[in-house]
Amino acid sequence: MKTTLLKSEDYTRSPWKNGGGIFTDIADAHRAGSPVKDWDSLLWRFASTPIVAPGPFSYMPGIDRLQMVVGGRGLVLKSPAQDFDEREPFTTVRFTGELEIVTELEEGPVEVVNLMARRGAAEIELAALREPGERQLPAGTHLVYAARGDCRIRLGAEDFAISHENTLKVELTAVSNLALVSGLAVLGSIRLTG
Repeated sequence: MKTTLLKSEDYTRSPWKNGGGIFTDIADAHRAGSPVKDWDSLLWRFASTPIVAPGPFSYMPGIDRLQMVVGGRGLVLKSPAQDFDEREPFTTVRFTGELEIVTELEEGPVEVVNLMARRGAAEIELAALREPGERQLPAGTHLVYAARGDCRIRLGAEDFAISHENTLKVELTAVSNLALVSGLAVLGSIRLTG
């Protein structure tokens, strides 16, 4: 097991693919040997971003996306095929990057967390940890994000305190147990498959 504390002051900021806003890049991975770290070389990305006005989502062919509101409320994603209801914070929705989506803000601006991965390269999960309790983590990369205030977790036999908006990156080669001790955390899990 390898753990790395990612501090909010070290996160990078980048424009949305469509230029409509700025996201905060918390952690990502790109294809080995790629001369440039860009959308074409992306394997996965965990990021947060404010959505302050209704508008279209970026077109991201070949990318699977998970999203969760962590600040504010009232977000609905509208597409020709279906709507994705994120009115309640800490609800996860899953959609593909090819889908035409326009945001609807029913109660003002929101802050969201996105976990995205190249289809066929990784499997991803995104969950809110709100109640103290234990869960099993498979081998892979896991990101424990303190989205709303400080939180404490136990990983195996070790305790970790994570300050507000910091992230504990956990790389596991075998199954391990994670327990939320206090606070609230967002857990992003990535398992490379390709």
